[in-house]
Amino acid sequence: MAVGGAEISLLVMTSMVVAVGLCKRLIRRRLYLDHRLFTVLMELLSTFQICACTNELFLLGNVEPKPHVALSLTYGFTVLHGLTLTGSTCNPCGTLQSMWSGGIPRKMGGLKIAAQFVAAVLARVFMRCIWSLGIAESHYGALSQGCSNPMQTTMMQAFCIELLFSAVFQLTFLRAERVNPKYRVHLMALLITMLVYAG
Repeated sequence: MAVGGAEISLLVMTSMVVAVGLCKRLIRRRLYLDHRLFTVLMELLSTFQICACTNELFLLGNVEPKPHVALSLTYGFTVLHGLTLTGSTCNPCGTLQSMWSGGIPRKMGGLKIAAQFVAAVLARVFMRCIWSLGIAESHYGALSQGCSNPMQTTMMQAFCIELLFSAVFQLTFLRAERVNPKYRVHLMALLITMLVYAG
């Protein structure tokens, strides 16, 4: 029997953040790995956390009152990810930027990008397994949707919006490096939430 979707989704996302945090702590303390393997595992776990939580957060987009709940959760989980995933890029574009600026070697960048794609696929498979349990009503709908198109606009408009938002985000991110670290996470979370709302 399915229960309320929002509470279960919050529990699922929080559980994933805690589980990934415990796995990262275990790897740091117990496994003596070379630097390259350690970095790749951290990137894999961090990207898995973001992708899995984003899949679950997508289901909460229609929770009333719209869009307040979804935007509040977007802001809250962006702050949570920012605080728990320090040192990971979790995005191929960020990794490519680090490679081009000389921040990381090409081989390490390639390994991190591969880890990000593997983590995204694993997160999708994992979330489909969670949804198949049917513990929340929104999970039934997620499985029946399959691979749907979430865009509610034309391809050209979506491309222009993505290009504009990527430029705004990147410029803000580069400027945010000068901001006090305890405020930086909130600044970036607010920016992401505003871009989600505008998009």
